[in-house]
Amino acid sequence: MSRRRGTRALLAVALLVGLLTAGCGVRPSDVITGRSAVSGPSAGGGIYLIANGELALVVRPAKIVPESPLDTLVLLAAGPTEAERSAGFTSEVPADAAPVSMTPSTDEPGITVRIKGAVLPLSTLAANQIICTVALAGQQASSAPVTLVGSDGTRPPWSCPIE
Repeated sequence: MSRRRGTRALLAVALLVGLLTAGCGVRPSDVITGRSAVSGPSAGGGIYLIANGELALVVRPAKIVPESPLDTLVLLAAGPTEAERSAGFTSEVPADAAPVSMTPSTDEPGITVRIKGAVLPLSTLAANQIICTVALAGQQASSAPVTLVGSDGTRPPWSCPIE
C-alpha cells in the first residue's frame, strides 16, 4: 500500500508542477499599437494646493475655471473644494489674500500681485502657492519673479520653485 501512496503523491506533485508551469492561459500576441500621446493644454485650469507638505498642481474642470489669471487667484484664496479636501489637499493661502490687481513689474521682468490682506506673515508655502499659480495661469514664465504687495508692505520678488 505504501508504494501506491508514494505513486499517487508523486503523480499529484507532477500534476501540480505541470499546472504551475503551464502559465495562466494567456497566449502571446503581436505588439498592439495605440494612438499618439495627447498634447496641448488640458481641459481645465490649475491652481497650486498643498499635499503632504509640498506644492501640488490641482487641475480643475474647465466648467469651473475662470477666464482670467486674477480670477484664478480668487479661486486659490477660496481654498480647496470639498472633493480636494477629501483627497487630502490643503491651502495656506488665507481667504483675505484675494488679489486686487495684477500688473507687469515696472523695474524688471515679472509681475506684481496686490492682495487685500497682509503679505509679510504669509508662509513660504502660501507665497509659493500664489506665485506658482500666477506662473501657471500664463502671466509669465515660471522663472520670472512675482512681487506680492499687501496692506502691510511688499515681499521681495520671488520665482516659482517648481520648474
